[in-house]
Amino acid sequence: MEHNLEQSIIELRELVRLDDRTGLDELLDYMRVQDIAHALMELPADDVTPIFNRLHPGRKADVFAYLAIPFQLRLLGASSREDARFLLSEMETDDLTALLQTLDAERLREYLRLLPFRAIRRALKQLNYPEDSVGRVMSPSVVAVAPDWTLKRALAHVRRTGDEHSNNVIFVVDDDRTLLAAIPIRRFLRAEPDSPVRSLIDDESPYTVQVDADRVEAARRIQHYDIESLPVVGENGELLGVVTVDDVMDVIEAESTEDFHKLGSVGNLPLSPRQASPFLLYRKRVGWLLGLVAFNTLGALMISQYEEAIEAVAVLVFFLPLIIDSGGNAGAQSSTLMVRAMATGEVTTRDWLRLWAKELGVATGIGVSMGIAVSLLGLWRGGMEIAVLVAIAMTLIVAFASMVGMLLPVILRSLKLDPATASVPLVTAIADLGGIAIYFSLAVAMLGLATPA
Repeated sequence: MEHNLEQSIIELRELVRLDDRTGLDELLDYMRVQDIAHALMELPADDVTPIFNRLHPGRKADVFAYLAIPFQLRLLGASSREDARFLLSEMETDDLTALLQTLDAERLREYLRLLPFRAIRRALKQLNYPEDSVGRVMSPSVVAVAPDWTLKRALAHVRRTGDEHSNNVIFVVDDDRTLLAAIPIRRFLRAEPDSPVRSLIDDESPYTVQVDADRVEAARRIQHYDIESLPVVGENGELLGVVTVDDVMDVIEAESTEDFHKLGSVGNLPLSPRQASPFLLYRKRVGWLLGLVAFNTLGALMISQYEEAIEAVAVLVFFLPLIIDSGGNAGAQSSTLMVRAMATGEVTTRDWLRLWAKELGVATGIGVSMGIAVSLLGLWRGGMEIAVLVAIAMTLIVAFASMVGMLLPVILRSLKLDPATASVPLVTAIADLGGIAIYFSLAVAMLGLATPA
């Protein structure tokens, strides 16, 4: 009988509750390793280790590879030294590197002592690459053939030494391991077995990515060229590894999650909100919010400077949150669009002037539309003078906030900072300060009120 994943998770929980070990073993044997890993991450923490330990050793290693790093660390901490050594030794080098780079120095040394020397050397080599570089996510175990080999010999070599990264492309290198070509395996199968590999090499250079390039660049190239694997090369063109589609999917997910967290002014969160402890969620969120409280205090001080104007025309207070919040929302929209466009490579810092002019036109149009709408409310609440004031204020504040949201990511990128740092709360806070200044300055000028001291 076929089970979907949700049914399997429910059944796992029930079998654990009933302590039905036979039924549990049968269900685990039936489930795919990817589904077991997903199910373990959905179960209560106390159930994860007992269920994992019921798996056969081979299945343990396969399931372990699909677990998120916090769950891997938890299982390693609950495993014997021999089991931990087995699990670490079975990991792919890029997955092992991703795990090791999260450890402090003491735990890193502890786990490295469990690995064979060859695995240690490979892991340390990858850890030497920059943190967000292609070198950290590539698979160094890549099979390549020589140009003077026959196709028959090349295919035999791939069958003998290849792994899952030797998929639909065969890499050709010279004696210095300089990459010469990346040839689809179907061309090997269609040609004469005794033909040299050289005969399949054309004049087109293979798509590559530098080992120290940002990992997002590898994801962009795989997506742009619609390829399944991208060879990673050193500064002299030597083949060092390969990045595959599954690596890219992990990169895209990690980058998207990081950008969303930054846009919401949340620190890097290694767990989902459901799995994270209340203290971790508190610690990741409170810093930015306290900083914004201090920043927004400036807005309160600015409003206090216009107390006489507010006392003279009390209706100004009625429109203050409406207009200021509208500006903040407009700025948040612009910031989100800009950060996303820069993250996907659709926009660069060189495009800022053209985009600024376009955004100014769009924001002015939006501001005028919102100004007309709020002027009707102003006419009802305060007469023609208030209607004109709030209409002009809405137009100017929406345009100003949109410019902040559009330009702040560009400025951050030009300063070599992550554009996603232009978070929605930060843009909103800046837009609020500017909006307060614009609104009350217009009120003083147009209504003839007292100028703040």
